[in-house]
Amino acid sequence: MAEETRTLEDLKQLAEITGPAEPEGAPEPKIDAQGRAYATGKRKNAIARVWIKRGMGSITVNGRDQDTYFARPVLRMLIHQPFLVAEREKQFDVICTVRGGGLSGQAGAVRHGISKALTLYEPALRPTMKKGGFLTRDARVVERKKYGRRKARRSFQFSKR
Repeated sequence: MAEETRTLEDLKQLAEITGPAEPEGAPEPKIDAQGRAYATGKRKNAIARVWIKRGMGSITVNGRDQDTYFARPVLRMLIHQPFLVAEREKQFDVICTVRGGGLSGQAGAVRHGISKALTLYEPALRPTMKKGGFLTRDARVVERKKYGRRKARRSFQFSKR
């Protein structure tokens, strides 16, 4: 096998022939034909499928309004956090379906899904979302129950008599 040794001048000439390399710009938004961005959010055992599109700010969860589905104000505040940080309140309509877990986990899953969908709709928002910690999936889940114990860590009550 013959080895080719190239000098720096040879490489410069090759670069002039082939042209400059394309600089990687900002990523393009991933929007479907209906003008929506889709993302999946997860928290504990809850999984949320989220679609966002330009609109008046309505949020629909499993076919119901967010006020009826998430009755507690804390859960509704959790869902609105990505929009507040991105300064996009009342600009997007959200349609999502949630399965599994409890209401708190579902609200966290919707928040995670909204954050991911916003970054797909507007890639320039990614640093803001990343800094706020909205794109990181909270991996904490319930610890499993061990044999010989009452719960995951709780032992049976000990009595000498």
